[in-house]
Amino acid sequence: MTKHRIYTTSFASVYPLYVAKAEKKGRTKAEVDQVISWLTGYGQKELEAQLEQRTDFETFFAKAPKINPSRTLITGVVCGVRVEDVKEPTMREIRYLDKLIDELAKGKAMDKILRKSAD
Repeated sequence: MTKHRIYTTSFASVYPLYVAKAEKKGRTKAEVDQVISWLTGYGQKELEAQLEQRTDFETFFAKAPKINPSRTLITGVVCGVRVEDVKEPTMREIRYLDKLIDELAKGKAMDKILRKSAD
């Protein structure tokens, strides 16, 4: 079975689209970076290095310093697909990121996006 095209797509080619989507709705690049960092564990310098190296999505997630265990709390539909039902691990991570960017663009509070508990 062939891999989905997104796996070999460079993260750097999609990143500006994430930023544009957020900024169009009044959010910032810093907030996009915060969401990516929360999900993957990449610090700002590491993220910039990944963008500079034009790392593909598969490698971007495979080499992520610390995938957030709370990401499993991300539920909902992205592009008609329920994220929690995606079986393939890398595709699920990509869908998690898509969902977080959607929530950011929809104006959801950062604490809710980053799944911080209220206790």
